[in-house]
Amino acid sequence: MTVFRISEAAELLGVSTDTVRRWVDAGRLAASRDEHGHRLIDGVDLAGFVRAQAAGPDGGAEFSSARNRLRGIVTAVVRDTVMAQVDIQAGPFRIVSLMSREAVDELDLRVGSVAVAVIKSTTVVVERAAPGGGGRGRN
Repeated sequence: MTVFRISEAAELLGVSTDTVRRWVDAGRLAASRDEHGHRLIDGVDLAGFVRAQAAGPDGGAEFSSARNRLRGIVTAVVRDTVMAQVDIQAGPFRIVSLMSREAVDELDLRVGSVAVAVIKSTTVVVERAAPGGGGRGRN
């Protein structure tokens, strides 16, 4: 069974340890204590909490087969005459998109804009973190 310390759960969720503690104290997120009194969150409980907190689709998304939608802030836009690169910071994740300059201009994407990265892929590589490696949960 995978369990997470408060700090590990906070890192995974992209929030502060104080936020996770408040959720536990309020009963929104289940936690137990180990023999040293440290709070532990079961991986299944954490996954359920995240699913319950997931925002509904953005406008128009109910008509899309894409399920991976990351809302964030545009941190960089690099244009040339034909193409552009747009960087979006969505929580702890940096998403880089290459698109036509025309699309960037039509969407009026600029640094500081809020944007949603919609990701649809037939190949998604999933890796499992090593036990105890860099605060990535324990088995």
